[in-house]
Amino acid sequence: MSIENSKSTTGTSIRVKDPTPINGMCPVCIEDCNVLCEVGKGALRGREVLYPSPEHFGKCTAASNKDYFLDWSHFQVMAELIGAKGIEPSSDVAFFENVKVNTVIGSHGKNPIKMALPCHIAGLGSTAVAKTNWKELASGAALAGVCEVIGENVCGMDHDSVYSNGKVQSSPDMMFRVKSYTDFWDGTNGRIVLQTNVEDQRAGTDDYGLSKLNVEVIERKWGQGAKAIGGEVRLTTLERALELQSRGYIVMPDPSDPEVQQAFKSGVFKSFERHSRVGFPEYKGFVEDIEQLREKGAKNVFLKTGAYKPEIVAFTMKCASDAKIDLLTFDAAGGGTGMSPVTHMNELSSPGIWLFSQVIACAKELKAQGRYVPDLSFAGGFINESQMYKAFAMSDIGQGPLVKSIGMARGPITAAMKGKHFAELAAKNQLPQSFVDQYGNDPNKFFIGAMSIEEKFRKKCGSEIPWGGVSLYTYFHDRIGEGLKQLMAGTRKFKLECIENEDIVALSEYASKVTGVETLDARAARVMKALL
Repeated sequence: MSIENSKSTTGTSIRVKDPTPINGMCPVCIEDCNVLCEVGKGALRGREVLYPSPEHFGKCTAASNKDYFLDWSHFQVMAELIGAKGIEPSSDVAFFENVKVNTVIGSHGKNPIKMALPCHIAGLGSTAVAKTNWKELASGAALAGVCEVIGENVCGMDHDSVYSNGKVQSSPDMMFRVKSYTDFWDGTNGRIVLQTNVEDQRAGTDDYGLSKLNVEVIERKWGQGAKAIGGEVRLTTLERALELQSRGYIVMPDPSDPEVQQAFKSGVFKSFERHSRVGFPEYKGFVEDIEQLREKGAKNVFLKTGAYKPEIVAFTMKCASDAKIDLLTFDAAGGGTGMSPVTHMNELSSPGIWLFSQVIACAKELKAQGRYVPDLSFAGGFINESQMYKAFAMSDIGQGPLVKSIGMARGPITAAMKGKHFAELAAKNQLPQSFVDQYGNDPNKFFIGAMSIEEKFRKKCGSEIPWGGVSLYTYFHDRIGEGLKQLMAGTRKFKLECIENEDIVALSEYASKVTGVETLDARAARVMKALL
């Protein structure tokens, strides 16, 4: 069924069940129809329909609902029976709880970063859904021992930021975001990371973080998979729109226009759009920029990029190699967080499997030339351990996975929001009765990890650790971490570095063609006869 004219992300639908396949319109469009399809709503609300439903901004995340016809489900993990790697092949030792799922990023540099799990929270910046759930996200990530990236535009969006000559001097919101993580950090596993885009670099956000907030890791941002036109948020007051316009942001429609002001005040539209400028990186300037960041005190430098065309993948890998980036994240099409155009999420950029295959092809070429290959991170809709395992296996080109961590955004936000929401419902005695019947109405009981978390960290859940942080920790460790341990034990790989390309097979010829991963039938034909 075509989704061109009916999308849940924009709150549109059609009147009939059998749309025209080519565009999703009703085969017979009638004059007195009261249903708002994409065409109809676009005719009434214009540019608002380019984005996920504006009324949910700040309280939701959004992503693509397009089927790309090739995803992680088109690969299968191969179980092992004989032998084990990373542990003694003994029935008394090779139990899944003994699997090591810790990882190291920046492993080739002077300051490797340990993480308790091979995943981290990718850049969550000035979008409202990140800010309102930041305490939950930061506490959960820090307790879980993984990195969390403070995303773009935080200082610029902070009403209380102080600027001098266009450079940020202080930002209470940025200070809050750093402290929310470091208050729960064990000093060893994970780091708080400061991401900077074009606007942030102009404002000296990286200098501020390094010199005044003791931030040690800077991530440059070239883009993300959900869009390629810069960061966007909604502003619900005229005063806020004018403030950000005065700070140099692009705000649409123009809040300084008297006619626009009148239209806003009369309720014609209810929010402004704030946009970030896009960058145009070039090789020499980027390499020099990374050198300067290190001279300023950055112990680690990351780079995050989106899902651009293949030649840009090669350009990015070249730049990252020569600048000796500690971690390079490729974010595939389909994902999203706060406010990406729906068409971008669905139709723009390379979907995950294709993008990641291009990255691995470049890594093979760099390795063949004897050049530096940075540690890699893949992002773009990951939510569980089987997807992660397949990404690790696909990135093995001879000495273990090049992918050291999976970047996640929507999954952690959902985990944090869900815990926060259910704790609030419990406080109001408004939990669904079916939930109460099964799990009770006491957060100390229906959060299955609350007791063990309090014992481990000596902090009270619900007061010292927010319930959303408890739920995020539980999602990371008890769901993904334990699930990954079980999956790795099933392949008899007891350390992350032991995962191999041959641990997965493709379930279709096309999946094999795109990735180079052998099909199951080809593998069977190749290996079985020799063993009989």
